[in-house]
Amino acid sequence: MPWVICPFGMILAMPKLILVRHGQSLWNLEDRFTGWVDVPLTPLGEAEALAAGEKLRGISVDVAYTSVLTRAQRTLALILEGMGVTVPTIRDVALNERHYGDLQGLNKKRTAEKYGAEQVHIWRRSYDVPPPGAGGESLEMTAARTLPFFERCILGDIAQGKDVLVVAHGNSNRSIVMDLDKLTKEEVLNLNLGTGVPLIYELELDGAVISKSIL
Repeated sequence: MPWVICPFGMILAMPKLILVRHGQSLWNLEDRFTGWVDVPLTPLGEAEALAAGEKLRGISVDVAYTSVLTRAQRTLALILEGMGVTVPTIRDVALNERHYGDLQGLNKKRTAEKYGAEQVHIWRRSYDVPPPGAGGESLEMTAARTLPFFERCILGDIAQGKDVLVVAHGNSNRSIVMDLDKLTKEEVLNLNLGTGVPLIYELELDGAVISKSIL
């Protein structure tokens, strides 16, 4: 574990950032575009969250962040239960999943049959092309709301030496990983985050990455 010697001679552990995508949701199971629709976890999703907490047991967490959507909040609650800890929690819409506009609720396979697989692939996996309809967000647009919050609030806690747990969504967490790993807009398109899988970063107080591991 990396350590730092502060000006007063004390040896302190470097802060950790733990990122977890919520456990499997009902619409993940049904292969539907979810976005901001507030769907619950499946029994498997709940089990994934508890398992993540058990993997993280014994790892320090001082504060937790999550979105305003139930599937992320429930995952966080089960992770903390698995860890056997209670910590202050901040919920914010900035960590919500990408909004899928008119695609929300539609089955992905049937949508591809209707609009063509190539067009749906562009809506799903391009960096800067949003899906159709009001509120639809590209990954670029998602990052534009997620990253300022991350830099202001989450990295603000890191700068104070706090260990932070963030339980959010595939695309909001992808935005954060893109920033931390310095991925290009082409490289991030190949980044996939599994449900309920803890990703642990050890960081400098200024947010620079020291190490990264997956549990």
